[in-house]
Amino acid sequence: MSERSLAQAYPQVLRAAVGLGVYAGVFGATFGAVSVGSGLSVGHTMVLSLVMFSGASQFAFVGVAAAGSPWAAIPAALLLGVRNAFYGVPVSEVLSPRGWRRLVTAHFVIDETTAMLVGQAEPRAQRYAFWSTGLILFTLWQTGSLVGALLGEAIDPARFGLDAAAPAVFLALLWSQLRSSSAKVVALLGGLLALLLIPVAPAGVPVIAAAAVAVVAGLVVRPRPGTAG
Repeated sequence: MSERSLAQAYPQVLRAAVGLGVYAGVFGATFGAVSVGSGLSVGHTMVLSLVMFSGASQFAFVGVAAAGSPWAAIPAALLLGVRNAFYGVPVSEVLSPRGWRRLVTAHFVIDETTAMLVGQAEPRAQRYAFWSTGLILFTLWQTGSLVGALLGEAIDPARFGLDAAAPAVFLALLWSQLRSSSAKVVALLGGLLALLLIPVAPAGVPVIAAAAVAVVAGLVVRPRPGTAG
């Protein structure tokens, strides 16, 4: 790609990154309000946003932790974040980070930065797209999280339904990932088992039991030959 083409590509990438950043700020504000409405403090909310920086995983953690078991929330958040590990393959091929830079780069490997990187044809444009998108999203996500957390702390969570918002958002994020009928059946069975265990089991056990349903289904059920997995 020529220098002129790069000069034309950079403003387009920056406009797209800013657009994604505005969305991230609004979504971050939602997370901040939901987080404090679920019982986390403003400090806890901001540490979670700074360290995890993954919207779906953060909502998953807050949604499960709100049920009373932070330890059960960890595997739920990790499961939703597994896809980021696969994003690391194309990112590492372009950026080739070394040493401590690998940790910094990995922190910014999310859906949006990966999509922006692979959408460019030239390595310099790919690097610019990744870092500009990552830094803009990170800044506006933290800002939105803080604003949402401060506003959420100033109101009554139950009055505005914020105490139920985290599980609802988590369910919406999860359901969109269940594309096959068998996956939906497994999810419903796991949810049913969790509901049955809630009155009799300690906090966190219903979540782990529901996850075990998915594990067992994955080991027992095999896709038919010639069908998609």
